Amino acid sequence: MEQRRFGYIRVSSKDQNEGRQKEVMKSMDINERDIYLDKQSGKNFERANYQLLKRIIRKGDILYIHSLDRFGRNKEEILQEWNDLTKNIETDIVVLDMPLLDTIQYKDSMGTFIADLVLQILSWMAEEERERIRKRQREGIDLALQNGVQFGRPAVCVSEEFREVYRRWKAKEITAVQAMQESGVKKTSFYKLVKVLEEETADI
Repeated sequence: MEQRRFGYIRVSSKDQNEGRQKEVMKSMDINERDIYLDKQSGKNFERANYQLLKRIIRKGDILYIHSLDRFGRNKEEILQEWNDLTKNIETDIVVLDMPLLDTIQYKDSMGTFIADLVLQILSWMAEEERERIRKRQREGIDLALQNGVQFGRPAVCVSEEFREVYRRWKAKEITAVQAMQESGVKKTSFYKLVKVLEEETADI
């Protein structure tokens, strides 16, 4: 069976610059139709085109990845996917910016050991970087909260006018539709405000 070359590219949804990775793949004689691209986070491998690629790739094929962080960012999942591809499917993997991660060149036991070691270190570094980013985001949110920045939807505020409309509606002086028209709110907002008022009453 003919050996095929595949390329896998991942960019974050904000980073649209996959052109450079694609050009590198083409320079490796990879047909453009065999280059698979996902535009999403690398936190896990639940990516549509990566999963499609895994169903197509066969024993003896070669998968080219630009760099390990383009492959994934979770240490355990990177190692699991690497082993699944190289040991279960028996495809070769070449990480273009890390010559030691080339299963074509290093098929002997020492080569495998070196590749495994490098993979462990790099995947650990990728995960550490992800944790640092998450920590910085958390610190940023905490600082914003301390400075009074509000996150999420604003709290529902019940006006005195709505309280009067609610009282008349509950007394059956007006219909729900009339109450909505008088208070100038839509159906969903009307019942949300009703719920807030009734919870207030229940708490008293």
